[in-house]
Amino acid sequence: MTTNGRAGAAAPPGDPPLTIPVLAGSVRTDRMADRAVRLAVAALEARGHRPVVVDPRALGLPLIERMFKEHLPGAAPAPLQRLAALYRRADGFLVVSAEYNHGIPPALKNLLDHFLEEYFWRPSAILTYSSGRFGGVRAGMALRPVLCELGMPSIPSDFAIPMVATALDEAGAPLLPWVEPALDRFLAEFAWYARALRAARRHGTPY
Repeated sequence: MTTNGRAGAAAPPGDPPLTIPVLAGSVRTDRMADRAVRLAVAALEARGHRPVVVDPRALGLPLIERMFKEHLPGAAPAPLQRLAALYRRADGFLVVSAEYNHGIPPALKNLLDHFLEEYFWRPSAILTYSSGRFGGVRAGMALRPVLCELGMPSIPSDFAIPMVATALDEAGAPLLPWVEPALDRFLAEFAWYARALRAARRHGTPY
């Protein structure tokens, strides 16, 4: 787990909540992604944000054959239509990823690759986990250039959960004392970037 010590400011009075899609990164049976996603959702809600879980297992997306934008208007599959609408109103993306063989789970990469412009000018934050000591950080390293190329560059800090089965219970509640304060700092930083870019988008985008 790494953080940069940049605790974000509280939301200004009257500032609307942030809409944050939480992208799950595994479709395996008995996956630990559910614990990490539940942790993130509860923490975002506690900060007054609006998390929306995007679960590739529930969506059942096929292996990408064409991107959302390559469909004729209104002709994309319904799950892609719903995701496009969600992403367009999103203020940032929280990506929850396991680590498969030093890399990104294929279901997560497939989920990400269906879209492009819908991500633009919004920050992302990377939360990884693993059953081992390193918390999935190698998947996080692989995700950074991908997310940047997609137009949602990741914030400087990441959040990694090693030994996830002992760090979180099945409901996603922390079992170890370091989790909650470290996660709070991570999400504060993420919210700072999300609010800053939301304000900038109100005045237009570079192109």
